[in-house]
Amino acid sequence: MSKGIKTSSLGYPRIGKNREWKKTLEAYWAGKIDEQNFRSQMEEIQLQHLQTQQQAGIELIPVGDFTFYDHVLDTAAMFGIVPARYGYQGGEIPLDLYFAMARGNAGATACEMTKWFNTNYHYIVPEIGSITPVLTENKPLAAYRFAKERAGIQGKPVIVGPYTFLKLSKGFPAAEISAVAARFLPVYVQLLQELLQEGVAWVQIDEPAIVTGITAEDITLLKTIYGEIAASVPGLNVIVQTYFEAAEPLEALLELPVQGLGLDFVHDGGKNLESIARLGWPQDKTLAAGIIDGRNIWLSDIDAKLELVADLQKYVPQEQLILQPASSLLHVPVTVEGENKLKSAVKNALAFANEKLKELVLIAAAANGGTERYAAELAANREMLAVFRALPERGREDVAEQVRSLEKLPDNRSLPFVERLKVQQEKWRLPLLPTTTIGSFPQTAEVRQARLKWRKGVWTQERYDGFIKRQIAEAITLQEELGLDVLVHGEFERTDMVEFFGEKLAGYLFTGGGWVQSYGSRCVKPPVIYADVAFIEPMTVKESLYAQSLTKLPVKGMLTGPVTILNWSFVRDDLSREAVAGQIALALRHEVTALEEAGIEMIQVDEPAIREGLPLKAGDHEHYLNWAVKSFRIATNHVKDTTQVHTHMCYSEFNDMIGSISAMDADVISIETSRSHGELIVSFEEQEYDKGIGLGVYDIHSPRVPVVEEMTSAIERALRALDVQQFWINPDCGLKTRGWEETTAALRNMVKAALLVREKSGAVTR
Repeated sequence: MSKGIKTSSLGYPRIGKNREWKKTLEAYWAGKIDEQNFRSQMEEIQLQHLQTQQQAGIELIPVGDFTFYDHVLDTAAMFGIVPARYGYQGGEIPLDLYFAMARGNAGATACEMTKWFNTNYHYIVPEIGSITPVLTENKPLAAYRFAKERAGIQGKPVIVGPYTFLKLSKGFPAAEISAVAARFLPVYVQLLQELLQEGVAWVQIDEPAIVTGITAEDITLLKTIYGEIAASVPGLNVIVQTYFEAAEPLEALLELPVQGLGLDFVHDGGKNLESIARLGWPQDKTLAAGIIDGRNIWLSDIDAKLELVADLQKYVPQEQLILQPASSLLHVPVTVEGENKLKSAVKNALAFANEKLKELVLIAAAANGGTERYAAELAANREMLAVFRALPERGREDVAEQVRSLEKLPDNRSLPFVERLKVQQEKWRLPLLPTTTIGSFPQTAEVRQARLKWRKGVWTQERYDGFIKRQIAEAITLQEELGLDVLVHGEFERTDMVEFFGEKLAGYLFTGGGWVQSYGSRCVKPPVIYADVAFIEPMTVKESLYAQSLTKLPVKGMLTGPVTILNWSFVRDDLSREAVAGQIALALRHEVTALEEAGIEMIQVDEPAIREGLPLKAGDHEHYLNWAVKSFRIATNHVKDTTQVHTHMCYSEFNDMIGSISAMDADVISIETSRSHGELIVSFEEQEYDKGIGLGVYDIHSPRVPVVEEMTSAIERALRALDVQQFWINPDCGLKTRGWEETTAALRNMVKAALLVREKSGAVTR
């Protein structure tokens, strides 16, 4: 290891350059490979990832970040945190039980899944309850041994820290976290002692929950946790790693008895450097400085990064300084190599995981050896950035003029909801507890193959359009047969709910291999906002209008909302996210108008990602929610009073933003609740919500088909908190990832459950 400034990484993308990880996982689930073959293939993928980081020149290479599904689930399994419904009897967790916790099985529902802080990655929520943790297997130790034996790498084990693990878990009162931590500390100590005995030099203990805001009680708990670890595992170098925001109050964290502290200098708003300048840096601690953006894909300004390093060196000696990405590289694609369809000015401005590692090594080398030795590399970096920044589409005056016009647009619908409701009830005449779906229907292999043939030119536009029309017609027929009240066209023409719109808007570009993990084997290829966003022509009218021509029942027009398009894209970093959201909202406003003018007067503008964009610190929530709500209203508030605006949100943690959801002024909102076992319903018992609402009655992320009684119970539970007149019945989310057999069976049971509850309510019409 170098004597000067060192380099490290916090985590590497799991999925592989060609999504080998995803394909192996799905092959095992499909029964195409056995467990031995599965584990063997996964080991080869893991080895390749280690070697890539080694060849890049990274000195502290993470081990234990690789997983078969999710790193939080790994931690729960490692400590025997298995809910009773799975019948676990102790010992090492079998592979199929591990996957059942993530996906459910015939006998038990899956554990809740929610967003990892404010990213688009999803983790499995541990259910602790009264379980006494035990170390069922030392996964970080196994990963350390694997790296050493197979690649000659003395890795840096990565562990989800006890404070963060408990903050992300459920099954105990928040006030009892200290008592629960006392149950977990012995197994953490055992794990770390085994690592020390193996010869591990450095351990990265991830504590990102620190940056969400810590109280005096939290500080006391952190000191207790790390005091116990320091006393029990002397000689082990521990880095408490934070990311995604500023770590405050830094003075309290610097008092923790650990050898290093990892801080984010990209997404902290400059606060971490300000704190160090004010407090100084202790002589007994290493600073692991996150200087490369681990969540976005843009080429670093190396000159600016070297200035940051120079500022850090005013307070931190170089032998105490480690340079690294600001977070795990899990959130970015693997490599820019192969993106040959992009124009050079854009491709040269991109940096995925492998390129970020090279940037890191260059910065450390230049900081250690002087910039003169790397003059050519630095000049090339400046030139690539200058060419990209000068692209004319990044400064369109027509878009700027539209943005300026925002101040003149009305802020509200023309009638308040209570009055709109009357005219909408008269227009639509829906039954009590209307049934619908969220939008998408299964994207079968046949659908994906048809799209691929069309994209490659094997199929003509006419042939592809005919295929899509047949899919839509079959979906409409099925929905009518099932007895659904409000239909959808199925979204068969859409690869992804954001990519589809990005392809039809100005300001977007698309990579060929820019895949990232969303949850489990689910990978997404986020579109890239590289320039000003603008409407070009109608995007969804053709399919929606065709679907509506096939039925007398209402068919919803389906759009993705401005904040979700923003949060599920890689976004240019020279404008505020608020400004980019405004551009997207204006473009969608044109699309909403086009749908309404074509006669589509139920329009769903989905915002499943609005919650994940919420800043991690409570003090920043209001500003974000204000502009997020404003963006939605810009897109939708101009429609007729009789036009019913729907929206959809995912992942249940909305207790703290019910007011903002209401302020969006959608006529109907659908929200996921089944995975959280109806916990959101408590919010509606405590807070009044006066608009239409559908709380998802079954989990679409699991292949299991709930029985009628299960969904009836979920509906009746919700109706104890909500007025039957405002309640809609729907699945949790879109059905794109499910198969037709399970989709049909689940929807049939959902409609039966709705009919049963209608009969009990004594009314069938509004």
